[in-house]
Amino acid sequence: TGYYGDGLNAIIVFAACFLPDSSRADYNYVMENLFLYVISTLELMVAEDYMIVYLNGATPRRRMPGLGWMKKCYQMIDRRLRKNLKSFIIVHPSWFIRTILAVTRPFISSKFSSKIQYVNTLAELREMIPMEYVNIPDSIVKYDEDKCIKRRMRTSCLSNDPEMASVEQE
Repeated sequence: TGYYGDGLNAIIVFAACFLPDSSRADYNYVMENLFLYVISTLELMVAEDYMIVYLNGATPRRRMPGLGWMKKCYQMIDRRLRKNLKSFIIVHPSWFIRTILAVTRPFISSKFSSKIQYVNTLAELREMIPMEYVNIPDSIVKYDEDKCIKRRMRTSCLSNDPEMASVEQE
């Protein structure tokens, strides 16, 4: 969590990789209490505008929150909190997250939908928000580095392939 602007604008960082495994016997109980904690924390922290940074990278599918939980979160957030949310940034979005949001888009307000932004790398995130007060977990940093290395290798392989080089020149 950090702040931006005049100091009253909160940046809430939510790392999905730390969520409980859905195979836990008490999963619903834990998620219910987590939701209540998140809402009470938001109500205490948010005086003005705020943004949520959802770190999706390094999260196995079994730790991602379900559609029902996300819908409940959205519905239970009071109007003031929904209104003051300036952006909901999803870092390292998976195809699953993109699909869920595409499918649910008709059922959520267009104002909320317009606040959702996808960011593929931490470098892109740094261009959007001040990072000096934002703590990114080591597992997310490592995931981002590994992903960038793979992307560079793929780009390098394509540019070294004579067939691909000729396609690129056309």
